[in-house]
Amino acid sequence: MTLEMNPVPEMMKETRQKKIFVRKPGWLGRPLTSEPAFSRIRSLLEEVSLHTVCQEARCPNRGECFSRGTAVFLILGDSCTRRCRFCAVTQGTPETPDPDEPHRVAEAAARLSLDYVVVTSVTRDDLADGGAGFFAETIRCLRVHRPSARIEVLIPDFQGDEAALRTVLDARPDVLNHNLETVVRLYPEVRPQAIYDRSLELLRRTAVLSPGIAVKSGLMLGLGERPDEVESALHDLLGAGCQLLTLGQYLQPKRDCLPVARFVPPGEFDAWREVALGMGFARVASGPLVRSSYHAEELTSS
Repeated sequence: MTLEMNPVPEMMKETRQKKIFVRKPGWLGRPLTSEPAFSRIRSLLEEVSLHTVCQEARCPNRGECFSRGTAVFLILGDSCTRRCRFCAVTQGTPETPDPDEPHRVAEAAARLSLDYVVVTSVTRDDLADGGAGFFAETIRCLRVHRPSARIEVLIPDFQGDEAALRTVLDARPDVLNHNLETVVRLYPEVRPQAIYDRSLELLRRTAVLSPGIAVKSGLMLGLGERPDEVESALHDLLGAGCQLLTLGQYLQPKRDCLPVARFVPPGEFDAWREVALGMGFARVASGPLVRSSYHAEELTSS
């Protein structure tokens, strides 16, 4: 199925060279909130010395999610060894992982009475297993402190190390998420230290090694991709065993990140959802403000 889209406006083409912010359309407005729950979860995270991807990646939904009493825990520190050009997470030399961190994540999840816990990390290419052991230990701690909760892990590619992936899968998360992020042509510009086929292989291995674990991935739109390239990426994901899919608008989080090439209208996201479901994806969340872990529990239970 071919989806038509409006051409990239000249103003947005120009921003890719000038590295400036483009004013967002009204449909992307999302104010932060001052509700008590928002303050409570921020205070708790500070108390137990934990990071969330909500804050580190400057997610536009963090106010809503904090107010609902949910957050995506970011383990293995807050400094990433890669330099993806779409991401606001600090890039640099990470500190030695804190062995008590998995226990603090579980404690926070229990104190927040979370029924669905999402755990992700910075990419740690400096570690022999890429941090897989920390993911596994975090899952085990959560099973002890919050046994009724479902657990989703959003993992890096572990540089293609199957043993590292097996370490995570053996801990039995309910959902394994690894984002493809963009179409293959844009990888050198958007994810210069990642490999498109390596990410697909991780998803494929997960589906083969642990068929009881749901496989999830996502794409950002608005980076300059063409409709045929998006459709090709969706076919690749489906062929790799991906069941759950998220599609959201790329938003430039910092001035030194890639500028937005195009703001995709909500109706176009709706159309992509129908395309993906027609291809065979089990569930699809698609919209300008959809993020990998936004309302994740609804995507897995709807």
